[in-house]
Amino acid sequence: MNKKQVVVTGGGGFIGSHLCDRLLSQGYQVVALDNFVTGNRKNWDELKKNPDFRGIEFDVSDVWTDSIVQLFPNAEVVGLLHFACPASPVDFDRIALEILRVDSVGTWNAVEFALKHGARFVLASTSEVYGDPLVHPQVETYWGNVNSIGERACYDEAKRFSEALVSTATRRAMPFRPGEKPSQLNGGMVRIFNTYGPRMRIDDGRVVPELCRQALEGRPFTLHGDGKQTRSFCYVDDLVTGILKYFESSEVEPINLGNPVERTMLDFAENIEKILGKKVERTFLPARPDDPARRRPEISRARERLGWEPQVSLETGLKATIEFFKKELGK
Repeated sequence: MNKKQVVVTGGGGFIGSHLCDRLLSQGYQVVALDNFVTGNRKNWDELKKNPDFRGIEFDVSDVWTDSIVQLFPNAEVVGLLHFACPASPVDFDRIALEILRVDSVGTWNAVEFALKHGARFVLASTSEVYGDPLVHPQVETYWGNVNSIGERACYDEAKRFSEALVSTATRRAMPFRPGEKPSQLNGGMVRIFNTYGPRMRIDDGRVVPELCRQALEGRPFTLHGDGKQTRSFCYVDDLVTGILKYFESSEVEPINLGNPVERTMLDFAENIEKILGKKVERTFLPARPDDPARRRPEISRARERLGWEPQVSLETGLKATIEFFKKELGK
């Protein structure tokens, strides 16, 4: 075995491509899979210059084979990071069935592949499993308040299924298909809270790209509801550090990864104005259905078990993100 390799599903996406960057910098060979429903092929332009990177256009909900995944020869598969799934509210109406499929069939396929190769498995779960939480801040032991038939259910409940599948496969050895030898998954999950940074889709619909783009284009901020709903914004570099700490640990329980500093949407808009040095008008729209009123991670488990907490300030992270959006918009 010359090198160790890691498979990253959703490797052409915002977080997935940053994971590929970091893994390569740490000496891993990386095989990235993405069908580019929401990923961006440009995210692989620099990665493809590295001989330890392979990018494969593939829908992880289809049947996996080693010939399709195109593993590096003579290298042990030590990890599979399952990050394939659209996560934007604008996608919940547009591609709801694709979201349900990738977080059910796609997760099943990824777990089977990890079991076959004896690889460490990390599921990208989400703060959305807590729904519109009745417990604040959200702790990993909270079971959530999710509308199983609401507009966000295609994402919320699909992620909850993924968690159920991974935790079941991790809990004890079992045959994954009839007649197979029982095997036990070495894996777990990270619950990702609001993350931002370069490579976000400019048409993502989430608050960071939406408000940044509006300010850069000289349009009013559109705020849903009264703007007093809260989020906790974590810069992508901090998140990737936490993910890899989890990957390289022996943890199996879910761990929240996010910034515990809670901000209202109005406060976030003011931070954009401060960085750009201009005032922006505000337009208020109806609240989105089942949109959580408050969201803030309790990260004691991450601090104690992984030695992790965010380091990048909102001002520093937003400046880098706005510069990226300027380039995307040609400004």
